[in-house]
Amino acid sequence: MKTVACVIQDGFAPFEFGVACEAFGLDRSDDGVPNFDFRIVAPRAGAVTSKIGFSINVDHDLSFAYEADLVVFCPVPRSHWGEIDPLLLDVARHAVDRGAWVMSVCSGSFILAAAGVLDGRRATTHWMYSNVMAEMYPQIEVDPDVLFVQDGKIITSAGTAAGIDACLHLLRQELGAEMTNRIARRMVVPPQRDGGQAQFIDRPIPVVPSDSLAAVADWAVEHLRDELGVDQLAARALMSPRTFARRFKAEYGATPAAWLARQRIIHAQRMLERTDLPLEQIADECGFGSAAVLRQNFARVLGITPTAYRARFSCADDADESAA
Repeated sequence: MKTVACVIQDGFAPFEFGVACEAFGLDRSDDGVPNFDFRIVAPRAGAVTSKIGFSINVDHDLSFAYEADLVVFCPVPRSHWGEIDPLLLDVARHAVDRGAWVMSVCSGSFILAAAGVLDGRRATTHWMYSNVMAEMYPQIEVDPDVLFVQDGKIITSAGTAAGIDACLHLLRQELGAEMTNRIARRMVVPPQRDGGQAQFIDRPIPVVPSDSLAAVADWAVEHLRDELGVDQLAARALMSPRTFARRFKAEYGATPAAWLARQRIIHAQRMLERTDLPLEQIADECGFGSAAVLRQNFARVLGITPTAYRARFSCADDADESAA
């Protein structure tokens, strides 16, 4: 993935637009991260007005979007949901037909829905709009309870910060875990929130109590090799297993088992990238027990074998040179 087109129109949402710019448009070459040819495009070049009144001048029409490796659709004003600009529909269909990556942030999914490219697929949008999408497009399996959904090379995300998670998810597939972690650190966001985590409908920003479980989570990440379960973690938190499991899901948006499984996959990704250790040793270090279990979990989550992942993202030679 080398070229990215960010599609906006009048009424665009500044935050979600900024997410795409931050994830794909900044020069991070000083961190060793490759740059993208990132361009903001609109149905017509010129001034484009945001939903809160200010305008930006867009130099490019949609021509670049017809050749970009990734096309990102920013949110659509609610007043436009029933009458999406045909130019945007054509871009979406063309991108899917030619096998490009396609991503929508928040209500940008309504462009993809209107274009018909989500028919028969699972998708998401902001939880406040999911019922509307399901009613308008019954042929789409709308999931209101997740941060983002990937179906093939189409990624739809929920509102605001979920767009960051979707962008990092895509970058992890294109650049690997190590590079994506560098980007996440620069963005000062966690690199590992999964799409399946809840949108926290009742509490979009969960309150972190003074007795947060962060210390236990940090300890678990340092001991992934050990056999960790709810009982062990609960004992460390000085709670009953039931209370710990409930509190953990409220704070992290996932069950302890699901969260641990994801941390082990992330650790395996980094070891595959940064070392030339055999799979059996990596599996042991990450807590999978055997290479067979590692392969099964790795392929299920990432859709690729550990060996293929290493061939694509290995930077062990670079790590050796740095160490020297």
